[in-house]
Amino acid sequence: MLTITVLISGSGTNLQALIDAEKEGKLNGKIGQVISSSEKAYGLTRAQEHSIPTRVHSLAMYYKGIPKEQVESRKQKREQFNIDLANLLLYGSTDGKPIESYKKPDLIVCAGWMLILAPSILQPLEKAGVTIINLHPALPGAFDGTHAIDRCWKAGQDGTITKGGVMIHKVITEVDRGDPILVKELELIKGESLEQYQQGAQRTLDTLDTLDTIEQSEIVEQQTVTDTLDTLDTLDTIEQSEIVEQQTVTDTLDTDCHRHSRH
Repeated sequence: MLTITVLISGSGTNLQALIDAEKEGKLNGKIGQVISSSEKAYGLTRAQEHSIPTRVHSLAMYYKGIPKEQVESRKQKREQFNIDLANLLLYGSTDGKPIESYKKPDLIVCAGWMLILAPSILQPLEKAGVTIINLHPALPGAFDGTHAIDRCWKAGQDGTITKGGVMIHKVITEVDRGDPILVKELELIKGESLEQYQQGAQRTLDTLDTLDTIEQSEIVEQQTVTDTLDTLDTLDTIEQSEIVEQQTVTDTLDTDCHRHSRH
């Protein structure tokens, strides 16, 4: 059975689907911990209600007291944030000293995590044999990055496309371009509201959250890791935007870092 760590930043809708799947015996693994980039994330409450250990790893705390104009200082703090996150995932502590009782995950699921997973995070995880996958509310090659749901809906209403969809994909350094593991199409209905399409996309994502094909897709053996990006210096806007919270893991450019090709 796989040991799974779930990364979140917001309401934890897809985390809840994973929790429910585990409870019903449909998850090929056990959720060992939930790590949030925001202390305000409701997903933390969801995890705690099911006695799942939680941690907060907040970029805002690293940036605290450093003005945006101090670009180099913020870059240094961001890199320290990255190193500490890798240590937290691998060893259970930010200082890199292994905690005896800690078991590193076999699989990391990005389920609403809105920050960059930079090479300084990805490379140590890959070397340690930890796989990372991402849930994205769009079809492969379409609407990469943030606000995928509303961009797809708009294209559907404009008549540019007739189908949207959702996928689970392996994570690589190009945002939302890793090899798809599971893909489901979703019909775009002319005249439907954005809210209706959001609800349909969320229901479809929930059907993917059981991760039934983890073993079949051999992602554990292939050990592919990935990248998500962000523009958020602090995560306060996550709670303010229903669309962002329903987007699962979508990636936006961090304005204080150079774009890796963009989580």
